[in-house]
Amino acid sequence: MPEPTLSVVIPCFNEKEHIETLVRKVLGSPVENKELIVVDDFSTDGTREILESVIRPLVSAIIYHEQNGGKGAALRTGFKAATGRIVIVQDADLEYDPMEYPKVIQPILDGEADVAFGSRFMEGKGSGGYKVNRAANKGLTALSNLFTGLHLTDMETCYKAFRREIIQSIDIEEDRFGFEPEIVAKLAKRRVRIKEVPISYYPRTVEEGKKIGLKDGLRALVCIVKYKGR
Repeated sequence: MPEPTLSVVIPCFNEKEHIETLVRKVLGSPVENKELIVVDDFSTDGTREILESVIRPLVSAIIYHEQNGGKGAALRTGFKAATGRIVIVQDADLEYDPMEYPKVIQPILDGEADVAFGSRFMEGKGSGGYKVNRAANKGLTALSNLFTGLHLTDMETCYKAFRREIIQSIDIEEDRFGFEPEIVAKLAKRRVRIKEVPISYYPRTVEEGKKIGLKDGLRALVCIVKYKGR
Protein backbone atom coordinates (compact mmCIF):
# COMPACT_ATOMS: atom_id res chain seq x y z
CA MET A 1 0.00 0.00 0.00
CA PRO A 2 1.21 3.55 -0.71
CA GLU A 3 2.43 5.70 2.15
CA PRO A 4 -0.42 7.89 3.48
CA THR A 5 -0.03 11.59 2.86
CA LEU A 6 -1.33 12.40 6.33
CA SER A 7 -1.50 10.61 9.66
CA VAL A 8 -4.11 12.17 11.97
CA VAL A 9 -3.34 11.40 15.61
CA ILE A 10 -6.39 11.85 17.85
CA PRO A 11 -5.73 11.76 21.61
CA CYS A 12 -9.01 11.00 23.33
CA PHE A 13 -10.14 11.08 26.95
CA ASN A 14 -13.80 10.99 28.03
CA GLU A 15 -15.19 12.32 24.75
CA LYS A 16 -18.26 10.12 24.27
CA GLU A 17 -20.35 13.14 23.23
CA HIS A 18 -17.96 14.21 20.49
CA ILE A 19 -15.76 11.37 19.28
CA GLU A 20 -18.05 10.02 16.54
CA THR A 21 -18.78 13.49 15.18
CA LEU A 22 -15.09 14.35 15.22
CA VAL A 23 -14.01 11.16 13.44
CA ARG A 24 -16.61 11.67 10.72
CA LYS A 25 -15.41 15.26 10.26
CA VAL A 26 -11.84 14.02 9.91
CA LEU A 27 -12.94 11.41 7.38
CA GLY A 28 -14.63 14.19 5.41
CA SER A 29 -11.53 16.37 5.35
CA PRO A 30 -10.30 16.99 1.78
CA VAL A 31 -7.02 15.08 2.11
CA GLU A 32 -7.51 11.94 0.09
CA ASN A 33 -4.80 9.62 1.39
CA LYS A 34 -4.90 9.72 5.19
CA GLU A 35 -4.89 7.42 8.17
CA LEU A 36 -6.68 8.02 11.48
CA ILE A 37 -5.07 6.85 14.71
CA VAL A 38 -7.17 7.22 17.87
CA VAL A 39 -5.40 6.89 21.22
CA ASP A 40 -7.85 6.45 24.08
CA ASP A 41 -6.20 7.60 27.30
CA PHE A 42 -8.21 5.33 29.63
CA SER A 43 -11.64 6.91 29.17
CA THR A 44 -14.23 5.93 31.78
CA ASP A 45 -17.36 7.68 30.45
CA GLY A 46 -18.39 5.20 27.76
CA THR A 47 -16.03 6.50 25.07
CA ARG A 48 -14.37 3.10 24.74
CA GLU A 49 -17.67 1.40 24.00
CA ILE A 50 -18.34 3.89 21.20
CA LEU A 51 -14.86 3.38 19.82
CA GLU A 52 -15.39 -0.37 19.63
CA SER A 53 -18.98 -0.37 18.38
CA VAL A 54 -18.90 2.56 15.95
CA ILE A 55 -15.43 3.96 15.34
CA ARG A 56 -13.22 0.91 14.83
CA PRO A 57 -14.38 0.19 11.24
CA LEU A 58 -13.82 3.83 10.28
CA VAL A 59 -10.21 4.36 11.39
CA SER A 60 -6.80 2.83 10.78
CA ALA A 61 -6.05 2.09 14.43
CA ILE A 62 -7.39 2.47 17.95
CA ILE A 63 -4.85 2.18 20.75
CA TYR A 64 -5.97 1.89 24.37
CA HIS A 65 -3.97 3.08 27.35
CA GLU A 66 -4.40 0.96 30.47
CA GLN A 67 -4.07 4.01 32.71
CA ASN A 68 -4.60 7.72 32.18
CA GLY A 69 -1.36 9.40 31.17
CA GLY A 70 -2.39 12.74 29.66
CA LYS A 71 -2.31 14.35 26.22
CA GLY A 72 1.46 14.15 25.85
CA ALA A 73 1.45 10.46 26.71
CA ALA A 74 -1.32 9.79 24.18
CA LEU A 75 0.51 11.71 21.47
CA ARG A 76 3.73 9.82 22.19
CA THR A 77 1.84 6.58 21.51
CA GLY A 78 0.11 7.92 18.40
CA PHE A 79 3.25 9.36 16.85
CA LYS A 80 5.02 6.02 17.14
CA ALA A 81 2.19 4.33 15.24
CA ALA A 82 2.02 6.91 12.43
CA THR A 83 3.10 5.91 8.91
CA GLY A 84 2.12 8.99 6.91
CA ARG A 85 4.44 11.46 5.25
CA ILE A 86 3.01 14.19 7.51
CA VAL A 87 1.60 13.80 11.03
CA ILE A 88 -0.98 16.21 12.47
CA VAL A 89 -2.51 16.43 15.94
CA GLN A 90 -6.31 16.53 16.19
CA ASP A 91 -8.00 17.01 19.56
CA ALA A 92 -11.35 15.25 19.94
CA ASP A 93 -13.26 18.25 21.32
CA LEU A 94 -14.48 19.88 18.05
CA GLU A 95 -12.64 23.15 18.72
CA TYR A 96 -10.69 22.83 15.47
CA ASP A 97 -11.98 22.21 11.93
CA PRO A 98 -10.51 19.24 10.00
CA MET A 99 -11.61 20.87 6.75
CA GLU A 100 -8.59 23.12 7.21
CA TYR A 101 -5.99 20.31 7.04
CA PRO A 102 -5.00 21.21 3.45
CA LYS A 103 -4.19 24.77 4.50
CA VAL A 104 -2.15 23.63 7.50
CA ILE A 105 -0.06 21.00 5.72
CA GLN A 106 0.47 22.88 2.43
CA PRO A 107 3.73 24.56 3.54
CA ILE A 108 5.18 21.11 4.22
CA LEU A 109 3.92 19.67 0.94
CA ASP A 110 5.40 22.67 -0.90
CA GLY A 111 8.78 22.16 0.76
CA GLU A 112 8.60 25.54 2.50
CA ALA A 113 8.53 24.12 6.04
CA ASP A 114 9.31 21.03 8.07
CA VAL A 115 6.62 21.84 10.65
CA ALA A 116 3.41 23.87 10.30
CA PHE A 117 1.25 25.35 13.06
CA GLY A 118 -2.33 26.48 12.68
CA SER A 119 -2.54 29.82 14.49
CA ARG A 120 -5.73 31.03 16.15
CA PHE A 121 -4.30 34.54 16.45
CA MET A 122 -3.41 35.34 12.86
CA GLU A 123 -6.09 36.82 10.65
CA GLY A 124 -8.60 34.08 9.99
CA LYS A 125 -12.23 33.14 10.31
CA GLY A 126 -12.19 32.13 13.96
CA SER A 127 -11.59 33.94 17.21
CA GLY A 128 -8.73 33.20 19.54
CA GLY A 129 -11.05 31.89 22.24
CA TYR A 130 -12.32 33.35 25.47
CA LYS A 131 -10.64 36.52 26.75
CA VAL A 132 -8.81 35.02 29.74
CA ASN A 133 -7.62 31.96 27.82
CA ARG A 134 -6.59 34.14 24.89
CA ALA A 135 -4.51 36.38 27.15
CA ALA A 136 -2.88 33.38 28.84
CA ASN A 137 -2.06 31.77 25.49
CA LYS A 138 -0.54 34.96 24.14
CA GLY A 139 1.52 35.42 27.30
CA LEU A 140 2.85 31.86 27.18
CA THR A 141 3.65 32.22 23.49
CA ALA A 142 5.55 35.47 24.11
CA LEU A 143 7.59 33.85 26.87
CA SER A 144 8.28 30.80 24.72
CA ASN A 145 9.47 33.07 21.90
CA LEU A 146 11.79 34.85 24.32
CA PHE A 147 13.47 31.58 25.25
CA THR A 148 13.46 29.92 21.80
CA GLY A 149 14.13 32.88 19.54
CA LEU A 150 11.08 32.01 17.44
CA HIS A 151 8.37 34.44 16.38
CA LEU A 152 5.24 32.35 16.81
CA THR A 153 1.78 33.79 17.42
CA ASP A 154 0.23 30.61 18.89
CA MET A 155 2.58 28.19 20.63
CA GLU A 156 -0.31 26.37 22.34
CA THR A 157 -2.30 25.53 19.21
CA CYS A 158 -3.55 21.98 18.75
CA TYR A 159 -2.92 22.00 15.00
CA LYS A 160 0.73 21.11 14.78
CA ALA A 161 1.79 19.22 11.66
CA PHE A 162 5.21 17.62 11.27
CA ARG A 163 7.19 15.71 8.72
CA ARG A 164 6.94 12.24 10.23
CA GLU A 165 10.66 11.63 10.53
CA ILE A 166 11.02 14.79 12.61
CA ILE A 167 8.33 14.08 15.18
CA GLN A 168 9.32 10.42 15.47
CA SER A 169 12.90 11.39 16.19
CA ILE A 170 12.03 13.63 19.16
CA ASP A 171 11.86 12.18 22.67
CA ILE A 172 8.63 13.54 24.18
CA GLU A 173 8.92 13.65 27.96
CA GLU A 174 5.84 15.56 29.07
CA ASP A 175 2.72 13.50 29.76
CA ARG A 176 0.15 16.29 29.91
CA PHE A 177 -0.26 19.66 28.21
CA GLY A 178 3.40 20.49 28.83
CA PHE A 179 3.85 18.78 25.47
CA GLU A 180 3.18 22.09 23.69
CA PRO A 181 6.09 24.18 25.06
CA GLU A 182 8.32 21.11 25.15
CA ILE A 183 7.90 20.31 21.47
CA VAL A 184 8.32 23.95 20.45
CA ALA A 185 11.57 24.23 22.42
CA LYS A 186 12.94 21.00 20.97
CA LEU A 187 12.00 22.00 17.42
CA ALA A 188 13.70 25.36 17.92
CA LYS A 189 16.89 23.66 19.12
CA ARG A 190 16.93 21.60 15.92
CA ARG A 191 16.42 24.76 13.85
CA VAL A 192 13.70 23.15 11.77
CA ARG A 193 11.63 25.39 9.51
CA ILE A 194 8.32 26.27 11.18
CA LYS A 195 5.55 28.15 9.40
CA GLU A 196 2.24 29.35 10.82
CA VAL A 197 -1.02 29.61 8.90
CA PRO A 198 -4.30 31.15 10.14
CA ILE A 199 -7.05 28.76 11.21
CA SER A 200 -10.55 28.91 12.66
CA TYR A 201 -11.26 28.13 16.30
CA TYR A 202 -14.47 27.26 18.15
CA PRO A 203 -13.65 27.23 21.88
CA ARG A 204 -15.62 25.29 24.45
CA THR A 205 -16.00 26.04 28.14
CA VAL A 206 -15.06 23.99 31.20
CA GLU A 207 -18.76 23.17 31.55
CA GLU A 208 -18.67 21.78 28.02
CA GLY A 209 -15.67 19.60 28.85
CA LYS A 210 -12.55 21.72 28.37
CA LYS A 211 -9.76 20.05 30.34
CA ILE A 212 -6.94 22.63 30.44
CA GLY A 213 -6.73 24.52 33.75
CA LEU A 214 -4.49 26.70 35.88
CA LYS A 215 -2.27 23.75 36.82
CA ASP A 216 -1.52 23.13 33.14
CA GLY A 217 -0.73 26.80 32.59
CA LEU A 218 1.76 26.75 35.45
CA ARG A 219 3.32 23.57 34.08
CA ALA A 220 3.68 25.27 30.70
CA LEU A 221 5.69 28.02 32.38
CA VAL A 222 7.97 25.43 33.95
CA CYS A 223 8.40 23.64 30.63
CA ILE A 224 9.28 26.80 28.75
CA VAL A 225 12.23 27.32 31.08
CA LYS A 226 13.07 23.63 31.55
CA TYR A 227 13.43 22.65 27.88
CA LYS A 228 15.15 25.82 26.73
CA GLY A 229 18.39 24.60 28.22
CA ARG A 230 18.24 21.05 26.88
